[in-house]
Amino acid sequence: MQVRAHDDTLNPAQLAAVEHGDGPLLVIAGAGSGKTQTLAHRVAGLIRRGADPKRILLLTFTRRAAAEMTRRAARLAGRVRDVDGTLPWAGTFHAIANRLLRMNAAVVGLHPSFTLLDREDAADLVDRIRQTRGQARTDRRFPRKGTCIAIYSRVTNTQGDLHRCLEQSFPWCLEWEDDLRQLFAAYVDAKIERQVLDYDDLLLYWLHLLGDAAVAQQIGGRFDQVLVDEYQDTNSLQAEILRRLKPSGHGVTVVGDDAQSIYAFRAATVRNILDFPKQYDPPATVLTLAQNYRSTQAILHAANAVIGLAKERFTKDLFTSRRGGARPGLVTVADEDAQVNWVADRILEQREAGVALRQQAVLFRAAHHSDALEVELQRRNIPFVKYGGLRFLEAAHVKDALSCLRWAENPKDGLAVFRVVQLLPGIGPQYAERLWQALARGSASLGETLAGFAPPGAAQEDWPRLVELMQRLGNAATPWPGQMGLVRRWYEPLLEALYDNVRTRLGDLDQLERLADAAPTRERFLSELILDPTEAVGTEAGPPHLDEDFLVLSTIHSAKGQEWDTVFVLNVADGCIPSDMATGSPDEIEEERRLLYVAMTRAKNTLALVHPLRFFVRQQSRYGDRHVFTPRSRFLPESLLDRFDCCSPTDARASEEATTAPAGARVDVAARLRGMWT
Repeated sequence: MQVRAHDDTLNPAQLAAVEHGDGPLLVIAGAGSGKTQTLAHRVAGLIRRGADPKRILLLTFTRRAAAEMTRRAARLAGRVRDVDGTLPWAGTFHAIANRLLRMNAAVVGLHPSFTLLDREDAADLVDRIRQTRGQARTDRRFPRKGTCIAIYSRVTNTQGDLHRCLEQSFPWCLEWEDDLRQLFAAYVDAKIERQVLDYDDLLLYWLHLLGDAAVAQQIGGRFDQVLVDEYQDTNSLQAEILRRLKPSGHGVTVVGDDAQSIYAFRAATVRNILDFPKQYDPPATVLTLAQNYRSTQAILHAANAVIGLAKERFTKDLFTSRRGGARPGLVTVADEDAQVNWVADRILEQREAGVALRQQAVLFRAAHHSDALEVELQRRNIPFVKYGGLRFLEAAHVKDALSCLRWAENPKDGLAVFRVVQLLPGIGPQYAERLWQALARGSASLGETLAGFAPPGAAQEDWPRLVELMQRLGNAATPWPGQMGLVRRWYEPLLEALYDNVRTRLGDLDQLERLADAAPTRERFLSELILDPTEAVGTEAGPPHLDEDFLVLSTIHSAKGQEWDTVFVLNVADGCIPSDMATGSPDEIEEERRLLYVAMTRAKNTLALVHPLRFFVRQQSRYGDRHVFTPRSRFLPESLLDRFDCCSPTDARASEEATTAPAGARVDVAARLRGMWT
């Protein structure tokens, strides 16, 4: 008797995806449609049919997703075959790239011990090159380091042309096109000299590795099945890597939802998923998962209507077997203050009705849209966590500690050298440069070179401790477990002199040490922190410690993949959703529509979209501080309003009746609002 690697909970569409053969397959997985369950069952089904788990490549966008998928697939596969079901080749695109590049480093001119730069490290290296080339002292505005690395990253990930990138996204930088080309060439040389790669290089090097036909055949031949999660979030590089891995499409499965493609600012392109079927001959099979297990039908009815107006999409209408539920609210309020008060009142109202704070979320297009609400929540003593804060690796004290390990791992990593030695009093950039040059030229060990180098007077007391630390870290006999502890004991005496809020920073070092202790090697620890970083630092790293419950505040981008019982969406007005910064092209406007759709489909039972009639605009010299009127989001035309319970609290109606401006004035106001950002 044949035993299935799935259970009876799969619906017919999911079952069809699980049991599909080896031809190329695209699974369009609507919001809340059980995508993870389906993909895990498909992996288990492949194993049931004889696939070797070691020859399955599963590409995800977070390490957590890869771990969860592996856990589920192993459990399911274990029911039907005497295999452990573990997937050694499950991970993010960047993590798999890192692993393959270390295995084939010589082919692409790297040493296997190369280290990785995070975004800030990459920007710092670009800045050093700018200064060396004299571009930081020009009498005209040359792009700053952050802008330079953003341009470099976008050109890399889109595989586009620098001129076109500048023209579309950085028009004010067009006059510097030739200088930027030279700067980026020097940046590439500097990375090669230091044996470092930035985050984007991982994909770029992987692509070039596959550019050699023999190597591409060898790597592609390692895997019988390649499955990609969240395919709508891939960029041009990732799509091309997949094509080179499996040119015929045999064994390729991609899962995603074009309606949730919202990361163009990271160079993701919805074209990858829209065009996937026709890149093969015969075209890939397309299966759609439309049964939703999250939201009420009333919420889905409204969300389907919003996305139904999209210009191009895979047609699907989400449905559910759940009955009941109120229509989502479309609430018009007088202004931002009224919005804050209305939302705070409803949050407490929901709490009294039995909906815990942590089952409620307030979503918004941009992080600053919640500023006023945060003040009101604090005033009312409503605890909250905000997602989209400072990333763990962007904290200065975390970068300081990690730089010690990076320096020990790769003595040619000049950025790490610069950062560590300048933590000591009296050491500046010039001394750091001399030290790095000595390290780069010398043949002695790291510890010997440091011991023979004379520090400036102010650093003489601290220098021996640094030498001892780097000697121990550089000694192959020093076991990896405990190395982060060595760094911490060296660094803690410096911390109080360098930064404020020491207690919180010490807590971050505790977390860093725990992460290090769980990693098998120093290289794996450093690589995985860059490839899948912890989201936040200090008090933002998790829920409030002194409260049993907490509200969630989140940008819509950060909320993707999450769900809550009750969801409030702020500022559903033109200028906010869609953002005035993202209406320059039809493609941008369509992505903004998908953003609203993603926000709406996070809600299980209760959804409210809030539209303030007026926004307060500050410091415009011609017009002064004043309120301006903003129309409802263009994604909610009159034809869709019957999907919502529309209401206007009394103060909003009175304000609108008393002060509504003529239609012509609204056009002028919208233009003035756009002018704020140009």
